[in-house]
Amino acid sequence: MTHRLKHLLRRFAREESGSVETVAFALWMPMIVLILLTMLEVGAYTARSTMLERAVDQTVRTIRLETGAAPQHEAIKTLICARAVILPNCATNLRLEMVQRDPRNWSDLPATVDCVDNALEVAPVREFSNGESNELMVLRACAKVTPIFPVTFLAPSLHKDAAGDYALIAATSFVQEPR
Repeated sequence: MTHRLKHLLRRFAREESGSVETVAFALWMPMIVLILLTMLEVGAYTARSTMLERAVDQTVRTIRLETGAAPQHEAIKTLICARAVILPNCATNLRLEMVQRDPRNWSDLPATVDCVDNALEVAPVREFSNGESNELMVLRACAKVTPIFPVTFLAPSLHKDAAGDYALIAATSFVQEPR
C-alpha cells in the first residue's frame, strides 16, 4: 500500500500540465485579494457612515420631541454614541458642532470640519449653543475612523489625518421647540 502511495506521489510531482494555471493563479491572486479587501473596506465605510447619519437623525428627533429640554454637549454625544454602535471609540473620536442659523439671512457653516485628530491634542468644542425657542439649529458630527485595510484602493482616495484616520461627517438641522 505504501509503495503504491509513493508511486502516485512521485507521478504527481513530475506532472507539469498544471504549471500554466499555477502561473496565472500566482499573477492574479494578489489582485483578486486586493479587490476583495477593497470591497470590505467600502462596505465598512458605508456602514459606519450610515450608522453615524442614523444616530444623529435619531438623536435630533429625540431632542425635538422632548419639548422644552435643552440637552448639553455631553448628553447629545452620549446619545449619538449609544446609537452608532459600530463606530469604534465613539466617545473619544466624535466631535459635535451645533450652531444657530437664521433661515432668512443664511450663512453657511465653515467648509472645514473640526474633527478629533488623534495625532494632536484635543481642542475644545468649536461652537455648541442651545438655541432659543423656534430657532433653526444645525448639528454637525464628525467621527475619526481608522481604515480596516489601509492598503486597499479606497484608502488613498480618502483624506486622512496625521494618525492615518479618515473623517465621517453627518449634519442635520432642526427647529428648537418652544419651552
